[in-house]
Amino acid sequence: MQPTLYIPHGGGPCFFMEWPGEPWKNMEAYLRALPSTLEERPRAILVISAHWERALPTVTSNPQPSLIYDYSGFPAHTYELRYDVPGSPALAQRVRDLLATAGIASAADERRGLDHGVFVPLKVIYPEAQIPVVALSLQHGYDPQQHHAVGAALAPLREEGVLIVGSGMSYHNLRRIFDGHDDGAERFDRWLNETALAPAPMRAERLRAWEQAPHARDAHPQEDHLAPLFVVAGAAERAAVRDYHDVVYGKTLSAFRFS
Repeated sequence: MQPTLYIPHGGGPCFFMEWPGEPWKNMEAYLRALPSTLEERPRAILVISAHWERALPTVTSNPQPSLIYDYSGFPAHTYELRYDVPGSPALAQRVRDLLATAGIASAADERRGLDHGVFVPLKVIYPEAQIPVVALSLQHGYDPQQHHAVGAALAPLREEGVLIVGSGMSYHNLRRIFDGHDDGAERFDRWLNETALAPAPMRAERLRAWEQAPHARDAHPQEDHLAPLFVVAGAAERAAVRDYHDVVYGKTLSAFRFS
């Protein structure tokens, strides 16, 4: 059975350019090592990206998805990155069928490509671009309970060899992320770690009330980069382990693996 993962995808195309002080080095190393930590190679990958939301949970169904360079102000070569991974209309339909069984309406998008929350980390994790990838959108409003329910409905995919990945950042305040100060990031990260490592019922309850966590809105003025965690936690049965922990520009960041 595949685990579910909540991973950081860094800042734009950060792993494919030079940075003073190499702030993303440990994150890149974590992502690059992920395949060696899995019991078996995934049959396919379903990615919930922080950079895509719709009114309904929506899947990409293009068999050959293009890339969406949804970042700005980076070097020209980062807009020429390639990740010619196949899509999987069959997996897209399986996702929709599972959601329908759970009473959750969904949609498919045959034209949308893969945004940087999908292709940037996967280009590090599986650079050979051979494993089929489907992206799943967040829903408007980021309701934790709704997203948790989506994850729970998709849990059977894990036994079918599908790796479910939530791609976001455990801290995401763009106005403060590069200022070098903690501003409560460590306290929020401590709460997030305690929550992820809690038993499933307690974890779900704490995630529903995440705004009450210390410095919650300092860490996430908008919870788009936290919401993928709601989905992958919903697809899990057991407590998580924290398999990445670092400080980048003074902000504490974590990643979690659920079994």
